[in-house]
Amino acid sequence: MAIDTQRLLKLLRRRGVSGCEGDVRAAIMDMVKPLCDEVYVDTIGNLFAHKRGAGKRVMACAHMDEVGMMVSHFRDDGLLEYATVGGIDPRVLVSKRVVIGENRVPGVIGSKAIHLQSETEYHSVLGHDKLRIDIGATSADEAKKLVKLGDYVTFDSEPELFGDGRVCSRALDDRVGCLALISALEDSFDCDFTAVFTVQEEVGLRGARVAASRVQPEIAIVLEGTTSNDLGDVDEHLRVCEVGKGVAISFMDRGSIANVQLYRQMLELAEREGIPHQVKNVIAGGNDAGAIQTRAGAVATCVLSVPCRNIHSPASVAALDDMDAQARLLRAFLRTL
Repeated sequence: MAIDTQRLLKLLRRRGVSGCEGDVRAAIMDMVKPLCDEVYVDTIGNLFAHKRGAGKRVMACAHMDEVGMMVSHFRDDGLLEYATVGGIDPRVLVSKRVVIGENRVPGVIGSKAIHLQSETEYHSVLGHDKLRIDIGATSADEAKKLVKLGDYVTFDSEPELFGDGRVCSRALDDRVGCLALISALEDSFDCDFTAVFTVQEEVGLRGARVAASRVQPEIAIVLEGTTSNDLGDVDEHLRVCEVGKGVAISFMDRGSIANVQLYRQMLELAEREGIPHQVKNVIAGGNDAGAIQTRAGAVATCVLSVPCRNIHSPASVAALDDMDAQARLLRAFLRTL
């Protein structure tokens, strides 16, 4: 199975900071409607795509939202202060382009010039409170004509295929999972299968919590993009997983412990089917599994991830082959039920 790169790029170009996933949802809705028996959206914004079956009730999910910011304050000099939406390292923001609000107002994130910083500032990481968004306004009144408090701020970066089967983009976490989930809907299974494209994962797993209560699954598979930590002089035992070495199967993270039977089944299935895979070998991060496994009287849960470098930044990097492996393993598992 080859990755549909045009579908991937379409998903990556859509903007969907947590709480504002409508643009992403609309694109996915168009893709999944012909593939399902039933498609619906709940009040919080989750998109459900249901394929009826007589077997076990299975839910697989991937989150539509991405990290970003919100306009939180107008300064007298026309610069904007912001609040982060999700976890963003302030070091990735300086001099980055952004777009703001429905009118896509362009902006640039800046800080005090490096040659004017004190020695302490120079050797410290600037916090978000030291960064500002410049939209070209020279006063608060002028800025208010362009944007509003609460407007969403998104990284202004275009996805790009490069190198040997790599893609660079914002929002790889978790449009890669959305891609695998759409792919699964193109197949046929005996189980009663609901694909859920969740919202607000980056701010507390809110959509998944609601979705699991609604679907009441017996089994849940979470599809994620996860940090790889495989750059530079990182010791091997600290490399969470590695780009280009297959789908990462988790036994535990900071929010959940995989169902032991499911975890072992995924490893055995990947081996048997010749699907490139690796174990996520550092306890790090969290995802929708943390909310799902304790809902609906407890749910057997497992997480399949695509390793991503520079996660939660304007320029994350992932391998197309790893995306293919994630999608193949999900489909292979669903065929066993």
